[in-house]
Amino acid sequence: MPRTHVIGAGLAGLATAVSLVRRGRDVTLYEAGGHAGGRCRSYADARLDRTIDNGNHLLLSGNHAAMRYLADIEATDALIGPASACFPFLDLRTGQRWMLRPNAGRLPWWILSSRRRVPDTRAWSYFSAFRFVTAGADAAVTDCVGGSGILFERFWKPLAVGALNTPARSGAARLLWSVLRETFARGEAACRPRIARTGLSAAFVDPALKFLRQRGARVRFGRRLRRISYTSRRANGLEFGSGRIELRDGGAVVLAVPPPAAAELVPGLSVPGRTHAIVNAHFRLSEPAGMPPELPLLGLIGGTAQWLFVRGDVVSITVSAADALAAEPAEIIARRSWNDVAAALGHDRERMPPFRIVKEKRATFAQTPGQVKRRPRTRTGFSNLFLAGDWIDTGLPATIEGAVRSGRMAARAIAGCGRPS
Repeated sequence: MPRTHVIGAGLAGLATAVSLVRRGRDVTLYEAGGHAGGRCRSYADARLDRTIDNGNHLLLSGNHAAMRYLADIEATDALIGPASACFPFLDLRTGQRWMLRPNAGRLPWWILSSRRRVPDTRAWSYFSAFRFVTAGADAAVTDCVGGSGILFERFWKPLAVGALNTPARSGAARLLWSVLRETFARGEAACRPRIARTGLSAAFVDPALKFLRQRGARVRFGRRLRRISYTSRRANGLEFGSGRIELRDGGAVVLAVPPPAAAELVPGLSVPGRTHAIVNAHFRLSEPAGMPPELPLLGLIGGTAQWLFVRGDVVSITVSAADALAAEPAEIIARRSWNDVAAALGHDRERMPPFRIVKEKRATFAQTPGQVKRRPRTRTGFSNLFLAGDWIDTGLPATIEGAVRSGRMAARAIAGCGRPS
């Protein structure tokens, strides 16, 4: 059986390897670092004496690729969330709290109920969402829903920034529509919030590595790919620091690496060049925060962060499109973040607990219309070389769902089934 070489053990690489192994392919997975998961992983933090995630991730039940991946690696119980769709919010400027509750079925009658929709909004204002359906390739989110008003500040802005990691004024409307189409537009069963029960590694990484090893896949850490050699529009060799691997007939390569690395390895490859940062702040409290165990999250409006997450006595916040904040010292970020946490949970602002600031300065590509046009497809100009990653053209934003879907697309392309990507 020809071997497929998957370069990069982030989530896209793991999803590629899992999909290929399930199809009966021989796989070797290579990772330049000493651990898998990339930007989707957990680690033991000495300062907090807790295992924390390098970044918080909110999934929705309509993220079918991610849910299928978890089923494949036998980790469906690794996520938690409410039995029906509900999203708690707090406006830090006014102290007002509410619960967004989409209804079952595709007809969104929840917008007619003042107890289900955003407070102080009118039902008719939600119909601006239909503009996403016909949005052109150059349209930004604000071209569809405007850039002011209560509904924008309390719904469209946090949704766009969270999903696209890009300001709403420049975020690609088509990408946000792809999220809405697969979740909110399908009713509450497709938009139930889900987060990792104990950590991202326990949910997405460790079970995948176990799955791969049990089925004969090879996993190699500390193996950085230096160069790919080509002949006759085909990749014929992989050059690592430790030696060269010849690609025999039928052998394939999947590059699941960041855009700059892919551009260096593949001649003439166009990739997104701009990025945006994500900042996460983790605080260890003196006791558990006391939020409902089935819904340990809170959307924040009018502060520094967009989302707050709780796991035991660790509370974390996430700030997307955080380029300016990421340039600040950790102490400044912690103080601003703790102000949000203290207001949300009723703690003393002056008594900031131990913290850890995690900056991902190039967390995702800038998901603007211009940068979206630079996303390459799964197939390259070389017959046995394929791409995976949340930055390739999946039709989705650069999220866990997008990363997993890219891996499944690469596996289908190698297997020769499905539509060409």
